[in-house]
Amino acid sequence: MSYFYVKALHIIFVVTWFAGLFYIVRLFIYFAEASEKPEPEKSILQDQFKIMQKRLWYGITWPSAVLTAIFGLSMWNLYGGTPNWLIWKLSFVVGLYVYHFLCHGIFKQQQLGILKYSSTQLRIWNEVATLFLISIVFLVVLKNTLSMVWGIVGLILFSAILMLAIRIYKRVREKN
Repeated sequence: MSYFYVKALHIIFVVTWFAGLFYIVRLFIYFAEASEKPEPEKSILQDQFKIMQKRLWYGITWPSAVLTAIFGLSMWNLYGGTPNWLIWKLSFVVGLYVYHFLCHGIFKQQQLGILKYSSTQLRIWNEVATLFLISIVFLVVLKNTLSMVWGIVGLILFSAILMLAIRIYKRVREKN
């Protein structure tokens, strides 16, 4: 019975963690785009985005990442084994934590007013979390390595479509 309570809490914090990861990169994009505005609009917007980033990052995203790990490790312990699909899932989760730490680096740079990435680069970066989400959910639901291979093939196709959509969107925005 406790396994299901831990599982429910794990899912809740996975959802809030992903929400934070998706939104923080949107705030990075808005911060980068604000740098193209004239003063005082630029400073006003960037100061507001810094506040929003800080509240989101430390109030939701980091706590959710930590609680996801705690409840995930608890679930693994209660599960009583490590099947192949779970090894693959844990590999993607490690990749997701790497992504999280890289986002933390961007967060710290923007808090200091440093811009190393364009809004277009950040839009592409925003899709990385989506790729992790798709990979992890397919593995958890299907629990099958062969299905994971098909999922990765689909993921690659999905990524190509996303990149094409980002380029089309950029051209449409530049025309307007």
